[in-house]
Amino acid sequence: MTQTPAPLHWKLVIDARDPHAQADFWAAALHYAVEDNSALVERLLELGALPGAATVEHHGRAAFRDLIAVRHPDDPFDQERGTGLGRRLLFQRVPEGKSGKNRLHMDLHAEAGKRADEVARLEGLGATVVRHVSEPAGEWTVMADPEGNEFCVQ
Repeated sequence: MTQTPAPLHWKLVIDARDPHAQADFWAAALHYAVEDNSALVERLLELGALPGAATVEHHGRAAFRDLIAVRHPDDPFDQERGTGLGRRLLFQRVPEGKSGKNRLHMDLHAEAGKRADEVARLEGLGATVVRHVSEPAGEWTVMADPEGNEFCVQ
């Protein structure tokens, strides 16, 4: 009998000029948790495997300078590394800003009748409204995160 392969573990990687600010925005937007990799960072620093210049302080903890992730709070995570083992978004530092249309975007689904409230909450976190769409197939709001990455709220 053939065995069905286990689903692959994955994360969505998003380029960012300021990965920590993006992680904070998306953690608040999705009600996710910013990963705490401080124990791993400190261990790598002690071993000399990571230069101090590759770290920053984020929310009072040691963090990698160029990447940080957010994870679903109910998903498992590696306690030693602070790394999520489920639904994750990883933000990695790149020197350039967004250029052109997203090839991939997220759709956030607000509770029925609460899209306007959710849009207002996301604006309070730093997102901007790009446009409101009303078509026979439905209605949604196109928004941009603080670095201009577009997403939709349905």
